[in-house]
Amino acid sequence: MKKTLTAALAAAALTLSAAGPAAADGRVTLKAAKSGSSYYVMAVQLSEVAKAAAGLDVTVEESQGSVQNVKEASRRTGGYVFTSPPSLVGNAMAGKKPFEGETGYDVVRGLFPIPSLTMHWVVRADSGVQGFADLAGKSFIAGGKGSFGERKTHDVFTALGIDDKVSFVDVELNAAVPALKNNQVAGFATAGSYPAPNVTEAAAGTAVRLLSLSAADLEKVKGDRLVIPAGTYPGVDTDVTTISLPVNAYTVASMDDDTAYKLTKAFWTGKDGMTKSNPWWGGVNTAMLANLGAKLHPGAAKYYAEAGVAVPDALK
Repeated sequence: MKKTLTAALAAAALTLSAAGPAAADGRVTLKAAKSGSSYYVMAVQLSEVAKAAAGLDVTVEESQGSVQNVKEASRRTGGYVFTSPPSLVGNAMAGKKPFEGETGYDVVRGLFPIPSLTMHWVVRADSGVQGFADLAGKSFIAGGKGSFGERKTHDVFTALGIDDKVSFVDVELNAAVPALKNNQVAGFATAGSYPAPNVTEAAAGTAVRLLSLSAADLEKVKGDRLVIPAGTYPGVDTDVTTISLPVNAYTVASMDDDTAYKLTKAFWTGKDGMTKSNPWWGGVNTAMLANLGAKLHPGAAKYYAEAGVAVPDALK
């Protein structure tokens, strides 16, 4: 079931696109999720690093979710760069849902991994919801229209047998925090590295609970087990078990080699500095390149060769 609340937000995923067809002039547009998400913070940090380390002219803009980001890869050229879980890229290349009947995704090329996507299911502490089954009959925002978080929430809720029992509110994600605080919904889902700014905002002045997956739940859902430590969010004083999925930065084959090289080098050389401001960058390492699921862009491959990074044969 769906309801409508007035608000707008593009959901969690970050996209970068160059202003010109090849971005050889160094002008780059970083398109990110709305300002309430962790991926928007990442976009701002990446833009600052790219400006300082690579001399690129970077502008940060908001964007739609990762599903739309991948879909645009088939028709965007030059400096277009986007982030997405590799599973979506794989589905696009194979013509699987939600890319049935579509072509052109063989142009996708990999750049570098970014912090993993962490699923959060947030509810008001006074909603009566202690676990996922208690969401039956409750109003809930699934994660933002068209976003990967929304699709993953439906997948998880289906696996847990509750998807057809929840009253989903069909809005953009930036409606979630005010809706929760105004007691218009029991809770919302969001996908982003922890601590997610919108979850922190929700927990400020409103008692919230994060739903935790049991061992039995984890056997039913797809994703890597991850524990959000107690104290990560105000008032959440117990560990929360959830799932995470890898996320990477991709571009298209027509991006010029110099821009791809500069972006990739700026990311890796600037990662330690970004980690000092946001610890989520600390978990990113070159071993995660194995999860790209797409061949490297030649410009990125040049950087890895210079840096002595061993690249899996499947990416060459």
